[in-house]
Amino acid sequence: MQQIAQIYFNDFGVAFYWKKEEEILEDRIQLVFKETGFYLSKVELDCFLDLIDTTFEKNNCTSCAMKNKCHKFLLKTPCENIDLAVSKNELMQIKDLVQGTVFQIQLDHYLREICKN
Repeated sequence: MQQIAQIYFNDFGVAFYWKKEEEILEDRIQLVFKETGFYLSKVELDCFLDLIDTTFEKNNCTSCAMKNKCHKFLLKTPCENIDLAVSKNELMQIKDLVQGTVFQIQLDHYLREICKN
């Protein structure tokens, strides 16, 4: 069985790298939330964060009569043929998960590569 190297988690999901024979496979990130898994490259993960931000911008609730009581928003994903129907709370949790993952990957890179002695 393959092992994992956790990158980031919250109450909604988890992001991790797969390990194979004790080597961490850092070319793709496994993102799991809401019984859904995405296996994304770092570029796709950044794209997903942009798509999440776009969804927030398109669904600005301040001028809406529903005032954050919408049942679902349509969230585009880096997988062209897959969109997700999510609530506002789920969208915020997904954003935290993806944003936290991107931050942790950048921090790890900085500490490992840039701060080398």
